[in-house]
Amino acid sequence: MASSHASMTGFARQDGAFERWRWNWELKTVNARGLEWRCRLPAGHDALDPRLRAAAKGKIARGSFNATLNLSASADEAQFRINDAMLAEACRMIERVRLTMECAPPQPEGVLAIRGVVEPKDDAGDATELKALQDAIVASFEQGVGALVDARRQEGAALSAVLADQFNQIEQLTAQAAGQAAAAPAALKARIETQLKELLADGGVPEERLAQEAALLAVKADIREELDRLVSHVAAGRALLAKDGPVGRELDFLTQELNREANTLCSKAPDMELKRLGLELKRVIDQVREQVQNVE
Repeated sequence: MASSHASMTGFARQDGAFERWRWNWELKTVNARGLEWRCRLPAGHDALDPRLRAAAKGKIARGSFNATLNLSASADEAQFRINDAMLAEACRMIERVRLTMECAPPQPEGVLAIRGVVEPKDDAGDATELKALQDAIVASFEQGVGALVDARRQEGAALSAVLADQFNQIEQLTAQAAGQAAAAPAALKARIETQLKELLADGGVPEERLAQEAALLAVKADIREELDRLVSHVAAGRALLAKDGPVGRELDFLTQELNREANTLCSKAPDMELKRLGLELKRVIDQVREQVQNVE
């Protein structure tokens, strides 16, 4: 029975709360050659990054991982505070100006509008509260990663089913090509005989000459090795689908090998039917390649 491999595409949202704080995680992955980490954290929480990386390590092997934390205090809490040091400095500068020139005294709203006097209240209180808050945020992130992994597995199960069907199509087309190739030598001999009769004035074609020409073309058009390798590659693809763990890179390499054999088959095909089958193989293999780009 085939394993369900993870897709590199997934999305999860995880809500959390701790005392006066509320937050949500938005976690998203898309396909990438390796594991790429991007995490957007609110000011004052950058130190969480190593802990979050460690929490995700081992659960997601490939993909561009984007994590965003949206954090806010409860509505009944003050959202801003006055920076006393900045306020004092602003007042000193205003008084200095008034000593050098005649002007009206400043209004409170004007002082508060000075940049830095009023600032967002984004602290979490004392160190104990901050640690407890960040522990809760990390635990919430781990839950979100679990949901993201589940989403990737669900998408991966659908991918595995599609790939299994495409390998079946390649197997069927290879079998059809093998049947067509078996009849090729006789068709080549008949065609050569007709061509030689047209070229020779007396209309007679020595059997020995006909056999030599047919054998030469048959060797050039022999696609048995390509067909054998296609069968072998299909078996390898099915084995990878049944294998646990990330197999995306191996499947990607396998599609290159499949495409190489299909190209050779098309170039060596002695008749249009074999060429048509080769082109159909290339079409299905290209579909496999597109799907494989999203397998972890």
